[in-house]
Amino acid sequence: MSLLNRASGSDGGGAEGVAAVLLDGLGRVMWWSSAAEELVGEDTEDVTGRPVEDVLGTRVPPPAAVVRLPAAPDGGSLLVFRERARSGDRERDRDLGRSLLNQQRIGVAEFDTRLRLTRANTAMEALRPAGAGAAWLAELEDCDSEKPVRELLTRVVESGAPIVGVDCRSGPAGSDPVLTLACFPIDDAHGTLAGLAVVATEPTTRLRAHQRLTDAYRRAFEIGESLDVVHAARDLVELLVPGLGDLACVDFPDDVLQGRDPALGYHGFEASAPRRVAVKSADGAWPAAMVQPGERIPPVPDQASHAAVAVGVVRKADAAAARAMLGDDPELVARIVPEHMHSTLGCPLYHRSRLFGYVSVWRTRTPEPFTEAEVRLLQDLCDRTAVALDNAYRYTREHRTALVLQHSLLPPAVTVSAAAETSGIYLPASGSLSVGGDWFDALSLSSMRTGLVVGDVIGHGLQATATMARLRTAVQTLADLDLPPDELLTHLDDLVQRMQAEAEQPDAVGASCLFAVYDPLSRFCQMASAGHPAPGLLLPDGRTEFVPVVPGPPLGVGDNPFETCEVVLPPGSVLALYTDGLVDYDHDIGRGGEELLRNLRRFHASSRSLESVGRDLIGCHPSPERPADDVTLLLARTRAVADEDTVHWEYPADPAAVHDARADVDAQLDAWGLEDLRFSTELIVSELVTNAIRYAGGPVGLRLIRGPVLVCEVSDPSNTQPRLRRALITDEGGRGIFLIAQLAARWGCRYGARGKTIWTEQPLRLVGLPA
Repeated sequence: MSLLNRASGSDGGGAEGVAAVLLDGLGRVMWWSSAAEELVGEDTEDVTGRPVEDVLGTRVPPPAAVVRLPAAPDGGSLLVFRERARSGDRERDRDLGRSLLNQQRIGVAEFDTRLRLTRANTAMEALRPAGAGAAWLAELEDCDSEKPVRELLTRVVESGAPIVGVDCRSGPAGSDPVLTLACFPIDDAHGTLAGLAVVATEPTTRLRAHQRLTDAYRRAFEIGESLDVVHAARDLVELLVPGLGDLACVDFPDDVLQGRDPALGYHGFEASAPRRVAVKSADGAWPAAMVQPGERIPPVPDQASHAAVAVGVVRKADAAAARAMLGDDPELVARIVPEHMHSTLGCPLYHRSRLFGYVSVWRTRTPEPFTEAEVRLLQDLCDRTAVALDNAYRYTREHRTALVLQHSLLPPAVTVSAAAETSGIYLPASGSLSVGGDWFDALSLSSMRTGLVVGDVIGHGLQATATMARLRTAVQTLADLDLPPDELLTHLDDLVQRMQAEAEQPDAVGASCLFAVYDPLSRFCQMASAGHPAPGLLLPDGRTEFVPVVPGPPLGVGDNPFETCEVVLPPGSVLALYTDGLVDYDHDIGRGGEELLRNLRRFHASSRSLESVGRDLIGCHPSPERPADDVTLLLARTRAVADEDTVHWEYPADPAAVHDARADVDAQLDAWGLEDLRFSTELIVSELVTNAIRYAGGPVGLRLIRGPVLVCEVSDPSNTQPRLRRALITDEGGRGIFLIAQLAARWGCRYGARGKTIWTEQPLRLVGLPA
């Protein structure tokens, strides 16, 4: 039976159209294949037992087409034959193959079973990309599976099943398909696989248009991400070419380019003399004859364009209509219309009744005109771009307001005092972030001391700027009380907790802060940190290190004390206070801090101004032009008051000591050449020493400091707070502090571990002496 199955095309896997007849020893039919039934036209039941000659008669095939095989010991045999092919069928087969190979728009290639290209027609060779090798067809990539075509051919060889409708590309993932393939096996005359045939066609126009629309809508989400109007225009033309046309441009009025909101309504786009801000050409070169980026658009006489802009719709035109709109002026046509243009679209960038610009797209090489689907696409893209431009203006307005407010709240960039010279730099974040809450300050404290503060508020925008303003004001007020750094931060922490209780989003209110006080007489610098990085220190001998301050929790956490760190700073030492935006090198603050110390040592020189040193340090930031976060840097180069510019006395609690104090002060002022301040200083010393002896007891300390101002300090063991009040005519006392306030430029009181110190300042420049 296996022999019968092989012989029968219907019952086994033999060649199609092969007929088989099983005969006994007398030549009678014992079995009749289905192929024989089809060739002869009789069923098996009708021919069984009949002589084969009677059954076949004249229809017996010629002997050349018959094969007799022994089938049984009794002399039986198997008769195998097939119908002779008609000459007409062979001719039609040859005509079909020749016509297929001669197709001009259908590529045909033949591969052997080892996937080697054996031949290809002229159309297939024309589809080969320039510079591609002989195996280029197998190296294409399936758009769906992203596998090479070679794997698909291998599958056809192994399974024998054809594969049709495979879209392939030769470029990167996401690029348009270049060919559509069909692959099927080629069998020889005996049904054995002899090779593969591949038929290739270019994707249809409809498919290419669908791919362009899909890709354009996908990329439309990238428009306006930078919140910059010019960048948004460039994003749009990058999407339009080659996604929609062969050339595209965007024009903006001056209001948009100069950061002003366009006026409400339509006031004539061409009348505003817009400028070209973005262009794109499919061949990479923008036509030299056309309006170039940065140039103004010449006036256009056509009123239809005004109407189109006014209503905010897409305008579609062919070459003749476009030239007619320009009055067929050859010079104007050359400036506005590209050569070989056959179709154009134009659409205004319109949003909230404001005209932000105008977009033009042309087709020169693409043969198809714009479809209605592409018109809708351009409208959608322009609407999206207009929204992005409006968002950019909203951001720009808030950013500008916050930036003005921020800079108005910051102190002068450079300050000079007897204690230190300082230089501060603030660089706002770029990109989608608005101005943040970073701040720095250099405060003039009593007795020629200086206070240095740097802070960083959580978040960005006006809310962060307003929080910064409140904290900076609070620091100034608390610093005037001469509080130690740790105590000042404790009060500041209480303020932030109250602000959190008042806020709708408490987690959005918080800050870090570092406060330092430097005394030029003792050369001591005390500081405390609330979640802020330690400042860098450059000593006069060139050594650099971080001040060993222990950061406490950020402001607003509460219930944790702050620690005070005290270091000695020789004259000429440089402190670098900063926010984390300066040292955040790819989220590695440790590496950024070490880089800061190296650069501080490299750029600093005693002959250079701190301002120039600060600019160099900022310039070493990984993104100095577009930092991801606010960058703040405060540099302070310390000074010291010379020993000969200060003098100190101590007196017992004896009223007679007031006379001694006046005499000592007079003598010292004469020695310093400050005789013109003798009268006012005598009155101040007399009042303060008298009050100290009368109300606080002794000992009473008196110190004079000469610098830009003359400082007079009187210390006593009492913690009583002196108060300024206006005495009545009938009052016998209460006028001393009022008198001091009239004679001194500044006065105040600070408390120490024991007792208090009342201090006054008299500017030396008021008496014609150098400051």
